[in-house]
This record gives sequence, C-alpha cells and structure tokens, in this order.
Amino acid sequence: MSNDKLDKLVKINQLHVEPFSQSEFDGLMQSGKIRLKDAQNESLSVESRFDLAYNASHALSLAALRWHGYRSGSRYLVFQCLRHTLELPNELWRVMDTAHRKRNLAEYEGHMDVDQGLLEALIRAAIEVADRIDHLPGQNIA
Repeated sequence: MSNDKLDKLVKINQLHVEPFSQSEFDGLMQSGKIRLKDAQNESLSVESRFDLAYNASHALSLAALRWHGYRSGSRYLVFQCLRHTLELPNELWRVMDTAHRKRNLAEYEGHMDVDQGLLEALIRAAIEVADRIDHLPGQNIA
C-alpha cells in the first residue's frame, strides 16, 4: 500500500519498502496485545507497566507500518508514521514519542522518570492503535 508521505521518507532513506509478511504482522500483533494486557495489571510497578506499555505500543505501531509495506530501523520514526499509517491524531502519537524519550533515558542513562499519568496515556494510545489496526481492510477483528 503506497502512501505519498511514507514514500517521501523512502526517498530520503528513512524508511524502506519491504513486502508485507502476514506471519511477521501476526507476531507483532500478538506480542503487542499480550504486552498491552499485561501493562494494565495494576499489581505491577509503574516502571514495569511502562516498559510493557512502551514495548506494546512499539510492536503495534511497527505492525501498522509493516501492513503498509514499509520498515524502519528507527523506533521514534515508527511512532511518527502513525499519522500516515493509521491516521492517528498527533496528540496520541506524541504520547508514544514522549514515552520513547523517557524509555531512552531509562535504558541509556539509568534515569527512570515515569509517572502514572504518562503510563495511562500510553496505554490509551496503544489501545487506540490496536483498535485501528483491527479495523484495517482485510483484518479479522478478534
């Protein structure tokens, strides 16, 4: 599925065209939905839930990009492309972008700065991504 905005990113080597793989897509969706469900487990720490929600949002966002026949090696770009792959409103993909920056601080500098508000916003955004993917043409809503 060609998309003019995404094709422009291909031209500047930010995205790559790659044929859709149903098995990869299914794996990303399964991984994302399992992590998203686990992220909602309030018996876990906020930090663990954030990690689960972040990884769920990335898997789901990558599934949307792959559904369109593109791949990116850049996590942040996968989130930014949501406005083109799923017509996700800016305020939702920006939550994921903020989470990405917080995740990088934790991973690379050992500074975990996550609050309940960001966690809840990230979970809501990931749920919206999963719902929009479920409604893509040809998808079976489970």
